Amino acid sequence: MAHDDIHISVNLERTLELLAPSVGAPGAVLVDGTLGMGGHAEAFLERFPELTLVGIDRDTNALAIAGERLARFADRTHFVHSTNDRIAEVLKKLGIAEVQGILFDLGVSSLQLDDVDRGFSYSKDAPLDMRMDPTSTLTAEKILAEYSEFELRRIFYDYGEEKLAPRYASKIVQRREVEPLTRSSQLNEVIVAATPAAVQRTGHPAKRVFQALRIEVNQELSVIEKAVPAALDSLAVGGRIVVLSFQSLEDRIVKRVFASRSTSTAPAGLPVELPEHKPEFALLVRGAEQASESERADNPRATSVRLRAAERLRRIA
Repeated sequence: MAHDDIHISVNLERTLELLAPSVGAPGAVLVDGTLGMGGHAEAFLERFPELTLVGIDRDTNALAIAGERLARFADRTHFVHSTNDRIAEVLKKLGIAEVQGILFDLGVSSLQLDDVDRGFSYSKDAPLDMRMDPTSTLTAEKILAEYSEFELRRIFYDYGEEKLAPRYASKIVQRREVEPLTRSSQLNEVIVAATPAAVQRTGHPAKRVFQALRIEVNQELSVIEKAVPAALDSLAVGGRIVVLSFQSLEDRIVKRVFASRSTSTAPAGLPVELPEHKPEFALLVRGAEQASESERADNPRATSVRLRAAERLRRIA
């Protein structure tokens, strides 16, 4: 199966448009902090023949696919198995002081969703794995077997925004005393049985629970909380960053960090803004930009995307 058949890069042209002013110059470096199967990366390398790409991903399977896909650009690419919150460490090892562009395409990838055996989807029976990095040790099965009822309730609330978190956590603990929960079909059975019929009519009741488990397995939000500031710190003056988020918890983190770094630090009432109080970054889009209607029609994954972008104005000494 061709790569484009299994994954259409979201907001590709808009991302190229926003990053072009900073990554089109000779010697520019772009960090793709969520390389995936290399769809965005391929487009940038084709469009900008003097661009160097640093591709970071925690998923070894994705790195292998991207490496094959981008093999013709071998003299302009570096692939790194890591989480993107370690961007400073990655760049230091490569001898790169600062970069001109950064792209984050957050969340679970099409590759991971479509691989049934990895257990990301509540709609297909599979082992309760959910690891983005196959070399890590924490799985959804381990969480369901070992976390206390209180801890389960917390992650369903915090990461799934699930109102029925107490009920689901209680039923899971009861069920695991009878048999271990090792497959998604078992977890679905528990969740569906514990969900009122009226709630079931609003959508699959396990959706938020699966999201919460996935986020906990991969520590996604804690990684993003560190990755976005680290990415901003790695940008050269004039450098730009684009972040694509696919659920509100991710987008809130990005929004908060971008807002804090693009706001003047001048005390209220100061008649003149001193240079040291000027913001480090300028926002490039108003709020969180959604995909166009045509793109949402062509690519269902684009339906929930929220795009934010910023440019570095100055560097604090």
